Amino acid sequence: MSTQPMSRPLPLPLGGVTVVAVEQAVSAPFATRQLADLGARVIKVERPDGGDFARGYDTAARGLASHFVWCNRGKESLAVDLKDPRGIALVRRLIGGADVFVQNLAQGAAARLGLDAATLCAAHPRLVAVDVSGYGADGPYAHKRAYDMLVQCEAGLVSVTGTPERPVKAGVPAADIAAGMYAFSGVLAALLRRATTGLGGPVEVSMLEALAEWMGHPLHHGMHGGEAPARTGVAHAVIAPYDAYTTADGGQVLLSVQNDREWRRLAGQVFERPELGEDPAFATNRARVANRERTDALVGEALAALGTADAVERLEAAGIACARLNTVADVAAHPQLAARDRWREVGSPVGPLRALLPPITLPGGPEPVMGAVPELGEHTDAVLRELGVDARECARLRREGVVA
Repeated sequence: MSTQPMSRPLPLPLGGVTVVAVEQAVSAPFATRQLADLGARVIKVERPDGGDFARGYDTAARGLASHFVWCNRGKESLAVDLKDPRGIALVRRLIGGADVFVQNLAQGAAARLGLDAATLCAAHPRLVAVDVSGYGADGPYAHKRAYDMLVQCEAGLVSVTGTPERPVKAGVPAADIAAGMYAFSGVLAALLRRATTGLGGPVEVSMLEALAEWMGHPLHHGMHGGEAPARTGVAHAVIAPYDAYTTADGGQVLLSVQNDREWRRLAGQVFERPELGEDPAFATNRARVANRERTDALVGEALAALGTADAVERLEAAGIACARLNTVADVAAHPQLAARDRWREVGSPVGPLRALLPPITLPGGPEPVMGAVPELGEHTDAVLRELGVDARECARLRREGVVA
């Protein structure tokens, strides 16, 4: 009689992987934080005089910068002056024992320091080395300054976001996040290739190219259909009704009717006007889009007579996709996130801070690491000891401003 082998807990997938990152702002730090969440050891190299400039963006997280808290938990901070030959020598020694190197310095700065992916991979064939840039290593925009809002504009995202009267940028750093996600997945792909070939290799990600990929629908609509979709606020350019509507208690409920069967249910079960389901002015999506103002007026009138909770209940009972238009505070108290136990606390220099579990869930193994947010230079001495720098030399380097 055969028996199934006992299942054993799965380890975090990146346990044993060491990442060195010369990073700042959001794009590269967001990528390496996700590597840390999955078990990698991430050593963040920062300037001694203030560190990653994102540390100074604001003081909203109980005195710490909200961007920094979001993107840098679970990392070790090594404060070292890369302009000092002794400092760059230390970082090169550190990279020599790493699996992954990530940098998003200003274009050309990494190459001047010998920290660009091509140089490092030539010296360390098993290393996965990632260059994150604004516009790529060549081309007429290669040396152009690339901040998130600027890239959102260059990638066309701002042109399709907002109202008919006013374009707006996304409320989150979409270009940084897009580049960070592709850098993260690029590292995973390169590590998988190394597992089969023994070779790491360079990975290149640009913010413009990452966000241009995310522009897929409006880009293809415009290239192949003649014009880009119009800006419609929270409405949908080619579906109606699909918008946010104000309820009797001042809330807003967004609903989406995806087909004509749903429209008939909305008309009969929510509006209690089943005749609208067959009215030629509204019976098809094409007709509803052509008569968008009248369609929206019907929906708005019906929901204006209902409280938010009642509106959501009726829409869900009718099988109509809907959502509350939540504030940031609403998301922090979202019942679905609470029910799924998605909140944890992470350590920081100011004490525990609330943070969401990463969205990648790996059942059968331990939770993501979600380590503490580091102080600037918190791990400098420990990392230098691993490199064989004794206490006396470490003290001298600190006195001379090479490390902090």
